[in-house]
Amino acid sequence: METFDFDSSAGFQQAVLKTVDAALARGTRSLLCVDRDFAGWPLDDPALLTALAGWLRRPGRRLVLLAEHFDRMERLHPRFTQWRPSWSHAIEPRCPEQRPPDGLETLLLDDGPTVLEALATDPPAVPPKGRAQKNAAVAAAARDRIDAWLQRSVVSWPVRPLGL
Repeated sequence: METFDFDSSAGFQQAVLKTVDAALARGTRSLLCVDRDFAGWPLDDPALLTALAGWLRRPGRRLVLLAEHFDRMERLHPRFTQWRPSWSHAIEPRCPEQRPPDGLETLLLDDGPTVLEALATDPPAVPPKGRAQKNAAVAAAARDRIDAWLQRSVVSWPVRPLGL
């Protein structure tokens, strides 16, 4: 994967698709997606869902989504929401037990050197700005930054809401 800088919403979505494609082509066993709420992610993209489905069919694959909340997912990503129950054994949506004071950063990491990260700005940049790249040192640093939040998170966003 070549380095890909983005500074627009369309650029970010393209970077997500390229990063996922590169990670899957590399044979990654896990993907970690981190965002406040995944509002700007292309999770309803049919090609992305097809690629993820093919990848999740293989044994030992895991997709972890870490967000502050999943309140708007059904409205913003209806196709992903309908697709997800078929893969609930391999998709793990999580929320931190306590909301991070500065909010969760935007990251996409595989289990190797592939990483997408939006630059941290205050307030968060809209549209997002950042870089997708294959860089083991950058990926390891991003993993270290998010690991504590991941460890102090709980499974969230049930596939089927509980009811009477």
